[in-house]
Amino acid sequence: MLKVLLVMLAVVFFSTSACALNLDRIKSLYLSGDYNAAINECERALASLKGHPPEADELYYLAGLSYLKTGNYLRASDIFEIIINEFPGSRYKERAMLGLGDAYFLKGDYAKAIQEYGALANSGSATMRPVALHRLNQCSLRQGNTEEANKYMDSLKKSAPLTTELLIQQESGPLLDYYTVQVGSFSASTNANNLSGKLIQKGYPAFVEEGISHGKTIYRVRVGRFRTRNQAQELERKLSQEGYPTHLFP
Repeated sequence: MLKVLLVMLAVVFFSTSACALNLDRIKSLYLSGDYNAAINECERALASLKGHPPEADELYYLAGLSYLKTGNYLRASDIFEIIINEFPGSRYKERAMLGLGDAYFLKGDYAKAIQEYGALANSGSATMRPVALHRLNQCSLRQGNTEEANKYMDSLKKSAPLTTELLIQQESGPLLDYYTVQVGSFSASTNANNLSGKLIQKGYPAFVEEGISHGKTIYRVRVGRFRTRNQAQELERKLSQEGYPTHLFP
């Protein structure tokens, strides 16, 4: 009996140690931008898991982030849902809720993204709530609902005035994990929406983003969301030839 117990403890120990080693390597791959390699390591590690060892939630979270980076939003959302549903006490639960919302956002399913961000804004921690409000603002802008977007921004400024500008400047995570072309920046939302509307009528995927410059709210008109810089540069050249003042981001 003692021998069996020792064997079981050894299995748990080595499984946990292997998970820790995999996490270190996966973190390194993720931070270096080698997302496909990180995914391969994650999937191998997940396939070898028995039950829910202590570090499994972090492993799932790294996998979800890596899938987001490669544009596999369906797999990313599946993984984030595993963390939310099967690791209720996880320290990564709120981050997984944000990640799930981001997966829907990046797919263009803004209704579901709003649902996830809204849940996080209502029940999230003081750290995550401002991020969720900012995401809700971005969703509303993508839907062309400027009035609703302004409500979220006002709520964000009231609840976290010291972090609002930082959130907007950094775009708080993967939402600007694409290249886009800016064609105008206005102090009045009406002017930005008018330009965006004209571009959309011409067939361009234009949208308006709210930002802060020198303490004042500005409205940036941007076109397209591309995975590669070359794709964005092609659009930039076309818009420039049509007379628009262009600037490539990021």
